[in-house]
Amino acid sequence: MADARQRLAALIVGVVAASAGGLVLASADGTLTDLPGLLLLVPGAIALRGNVFGAMGSRLGTAVHTGTFRLSGRPDGVVGQNLLGAAALSLVLSALLGVMARGTAIVFGISPTMTLADFVVVSTLGGLLASVGVGAVTVGLAAGSVRFGWDLDNVMAPLVSTLGDLATVPALVAAALLADRGGMTDAVAGLAGAAAVVVLVAAWRARLDDLRRIVRQSVPVLVVAVLLDLVAGVTVEKRLGDLLAAEAFLVLLPAFLGVAGALGGILSSRLSTHFHLGLDDASPLPSRATLREARAVGAAALPVFMLSALLAEWASVATYQSTPGLSDLLTATLLAGVVATVLVAVVAYATTMAAFRLGLDPDTYGIPMVLSVLDLVGAFTLILAMVAVGAA
Repeated sequence: MADARQRLAALIVGVVAASAGGLVLASADGTLTDLPGLLLLVPGAIALRGNVFGAMGSRLGTAVHTGTFRLSGRPDGVVGQNLLGAAALSLVLSALLGVMARGTAIVFGISPTMTLADFVVVSTLGGLLASVGVGAVTVGLAAGSVRFGWDLDNVMAPLVSTLGDLATVPALVAAALLADRGGMTDAVAGLAGAAAVVVLVAAWRARLDDLRRIVRQSVPVLVVAVLLDLVAGVTVEKRLGDLLAAEAFLVLLPAFLGVAGALGGILSSRLSTHFHLGLDDASPLPSRATLREARAVGAAALPVFMLSALLAEWASVATYQSTPGLSDLLTATLLAGVVATVLVAVVAYATTMAAFRLGLDPDTYGIPMVLSVLDLVGAFTLILAMVAVGAA
């Protein structure tokens, strides 16, 4: 019962925060129009915060459960090496996201669009701004779990992934102020790219074992995650006109993707802990214990998705954003939410189990793949649900 209360409370806080981020996104319709392609970055940038710091939180949660967690600022400690790894990955992958977003826009024929320098500047600076706050929250939650007895597996994924929405969307909008400024934008992009290369090489060859392992294991899976998120971004960018015509869906978007990812993150984190502690054998077919965990996570999905729709409608009406009406918004959210919830369980178990059986760290591999696959699925299902209710 305590697990359910912690999980639901964390999800509700996350939804409220993500809805605030969505309101910023909907209010920035002028920026989205002036900088075509900016919306392409949103799912990837949001997911990157959850991928990096959600995985970090899952690792810290496992350290708490196994008794190896110590709150210390020493760079060679568990917290220190995780923070260094998260900082390095945030810089490197944010810069790479900008480059890959520009390439994706070309491949999928999204035109007109921002320049390469614009993409790199917005992605890198926006990502770093958001990472400061999300990193602080992640460490604070880990410390709070020791102090107050919280189960990090229940609270870390929903709070980190959805608070990442709150931080990332305004950070991207703020960073967009430095886009389309000619030589200055080119210079900042060049410095960001050079810094990313230097940091990647230094972290890849670091003498600290955990830092080196985190970076080496994370980079490949995060690159795959970025690709999935960019496809989600293409889906959203190509529907920009429909989203601007019903801005309540723009308000809903970060919360919807955040909830889907958070549910998967909770399940992945709990399974990872069970596998590490030998409480589950990570067999190809899920055990009864795993099915119980999946049902418990699924039980939280319906009320939280409903809350997301209600908050999006209320915020849209209060700020004079366009809306298709509560009935259509709620119907679309629940249709998409049901599909996403089923896939949450399948993807979370498959990726976490496969990583563990292959001798990889499921905390590092499970969270990024779960969040990114669900971002892609969530974007598709939400757009399809909009079409189904006649809102697109």
